[in-house]
Amino acid sequence: MRLLLLEDDSLLGEGLSAYLEAEGHLVEWFTCLAQVRALTQEPYDVLLVDWNLPDGSGLDWIAALRRRGNVTPVVVLSARDLLRERIQGLDSGADDYLVKPFAPEELAARVRALARRTSGLAGHHRQMGDVRVDLPARSAWRQEVPVELTAREWTLLEALLNRQGHLVAKADLEALVHGMDGDLSSNAVEVHVSHLRRKLGRSLIETVRGLGYRIPG
Repeated sequence: MRLLLLEDDSLLGEGLSAYLEAEGHLVEWFTCLAQVRALTQEPYDVLLVDWNLPDGSGLDWIAALRRRGNVTPVVVLSARDLLRERIQGLDSGADDYLVKPFAPEELAARVRALARRTSGLAGHHRQMGDVRVDLPARSAWRQEVPVELTAREWTLLEALLNRQGHLVAKADLEALVHGMDGDLSSNAVEVHVSHLRRKLGRSLIETVRGLGYRIPG
């Protein structure tokens, strides 16, 4: 998933970014509101937002997003733990509220839960020929036999399935792969696509020469 992290604490921001990227997500980390006020229309799957930021309130920013009709799931990250403060965070438009300090494993689990809830994929399996995939659970089967995929393979498969029927540019897939543990080989995407085809079948992923890849709709 493509995640926006808005957190001014450098140690926490670096730690969360590294953990979530190792989990297979693409994380864009910002430290203040000024950096994200002019968000492009490129969608994020989940927003992770600190309450107290150097140049304003994360809750006010969330409320403004909601007024503009943005319904992207939001998790508030805050050291404020009073009941009235947690209620205020949720009433601002957030979908979840996580009190610092917290384990990154819990944040990752909450992100997965939000993705299941908002995408309507809870308990739903994608079927493509003899391949069945449950993205939220990160489980795949071929001819009903479980298939083990690496974190990078899951990241690419997720990106392609989330845009099933549409071309995904090679450059976008490269950004996902290169964001994980510094895999800088020039043909990294081709290698991981080849692995996916070997495990799930060659016909699953189409190559659009010179442009990118797609999973037929």
